[in-house]
Amino acid sequence: MSPMDSAADGTATPDDARQRTPFDTPGERGSSSVVDQAAQDAREGDAGPADHGVQHMKWYGWGREGVGFDHRDKPRLRPFVIENVDVDLDTPGAPALDFDQLPVPESRAPQELLDALGRAVGRGHVHTGAMERVVHTYGKSLTDLVRLRAGDLPRTPDVVVYPADEDAVRAVVDATTAADAVLVPFGGGSSISGSLHPPRDEERPVVSLDLGRMNKVLEVDEHSRLARVQAGVLGPDLEDQLGARGWTMGHVPDSFTHSTLGGWVATRSSGAQSDKYGDISDMTRALRVVQPGRVVATRPVPSQATGPSVREMLIGSEGRLGVITEVWVQVHRLPEKREILAYFYPSFEAGVAAMRDIAASDAATTLTRVSDARETAFSFATRKKSKGVSKYVSRGLMAVLKRRGWDLDAVCLSFVGFEGGPDKVKADQAVVRDVVKRHGGIVVGKGPGQLYDQKKFDTPYIRDYLLDRGALADVSDTAAPWSQLLPLYTHVRREADKAFARVGVKGWIMCHLSHSYHGGACLYFTFAFRQTSDTPLVEYDVVKGAVQQAFVDAGGTLSHHHSVGVEHARWLAEDISPAGREMLGELFAAVDPDGRLNPGAVVQERSS
Repeated sequence: MSPMDSAADGTATPDDARQRTPFDTPGERGSSSVVDQAAQDAREGDAGPADHGVQHMKWYGWGREGVGFDHRDKPRLRPFVIENVDVDLDTPGAPALDFDQLPVPESRAPQELLDALGRAVGRGHVHTGAMERVVHTYGKSLTDLVRLRAGDLPRTPDVVVYPADEDAVRAVVDATTAADAVLVPFGGGSSISGSLHPPRDEERPVVSLDLGRMNKVLEVDEHSRLARVQAGVLGPDLEDQLGARGWTMGHVPDSFTHSTLGGWVATRSSGAQSDKYGDISDMTRALRVVQPGRVVATRPVPSQATGPSVREMLIGSEGRLGVITEVWVQVHRLPEKREILAYFYPSFEAGVAAMRDIAASDAATTLTRVSDARETAFSFATRKKSKGVSKYVSRGLMAVLKRRGWDLDAVCLSFVGFEGGPDKVKADQAVVRDVVKRHGGIVVGKGPGQLYDQKKFDTPYIRDYLLDRGALADVSDTAAPWSQLLPLYTHVRREADKAFARVGVKGWIMCHLSHSYHGGACLYFTFAFRQTSDTPLVEYDVVKGAVQQAFVDAGGTLSHHHSVGVEHARWLAEDISPAGREMLGELFAAVDPDGRLNPGAVVQERSS
């Protein structure tokens, strides 16, 4: 048993079964849907039970009903949160509003539009009930949840439709255009950048187009190592279908369980294993996108010199350039061996330097991650109570580090992933071991890596648990060149602390480096503080705004993989230049001059 099997128990554990990696059994598969459809439709007055078969997350938070977080088996977490965020986890969680208390606006969809949509997708796949429309109103950002839990529903979609194929999508887009309505594509609903909710002042009918029925791997070109996949497939279902044929896509974002291929492409997503497999922009070789009156289709060729890349224009367009229906993606044979090893470093600076040298080495890793001392301390605080021999081994390891002169408050935990045949994995681990040793680190073992694999999808549950108890917690991510990472890290920490002081709260901000590239890496920050007023989003905006502004001021990007949406749009011109922002606005206006396709996302033209 690794000494860290109990010393760093990952992040947290939902109450019921484990979340999954692409290579494990999904923890939430088979759990109850966000709503009981028959009961829902009876309550809402729909003509009959919803038959789309698409499961959604709970309307008031992350994940399925019955899946949640609990701190009571983690004895160090409560005192940790009290000390650093001034919130007592033993405080009973505030219950979500009863759904019937929500002031859900009436649907504004005219009958003529409903009839046209019914002809497009089938009457049983057109829904105007309150629950369906609320589920499709917001994503899962902290702002979204605070507004929803407060009953802030000034505008909801007027109708939700579930097409089964591209022809149905084309018919929906054309019907929406003919009715002068607005169309918002919907995948898994996991957006944390505010890119799903309709404009507050939108007077036209709003159609939410849910792609959840379009969830199939259509073909695999084994010679080219490419797969053609419908855009509405969720991460676990995609990997199940590919895995049954011996393949994997290898894309594992934190939202993996509840996000779709089309959503990944539309938001320019990145996954934990991007060191090997690349970001979604690297994996996407071609796609089909429905626009009013036409379909844009690119070819899955390995490279091309055909002017500015239409494929690249569509990746990250967040619904502004149409509805993604199919994607050709790169796939890989399932690896013979897969391991994630844990390491300790005496400081974050040493860990960052090691990640930089690993990226420049001959080792082909799948992931490289190092947490700063604060995130490492949080990981230690979330461990379950140590039992048996493991607790003595953990204490012994810490005693050894102390004798070596390490400051135990500065220890940083790192994970590095390896895949391939046994000889390749062994060789890569040897290269990494030498780099780690050169930077003063030590190998900890496999146990923590297995726990990391199991628990990497848990963070949103912890955020919701804190929100229930009066704490606002969120994440922000950026990327910068290797030479700027540590100055950026220091600047963000400093600006966040200033923001906490302005709000008048005890706040906590922590960070890890991940997604290493040739020229730099991602820094992923998590912050939390106690709500102190009846206007929590005002307080939140002070802190979130300070973090985001610090990114662009220190030479980073406004987002590495959480997209722009509405919540990050104000920093776009500082990131890509005012002229770059104007070019995007002109592109969107050329394709969609009447602003019917998810208006306001990326380039903000609407009230949020």
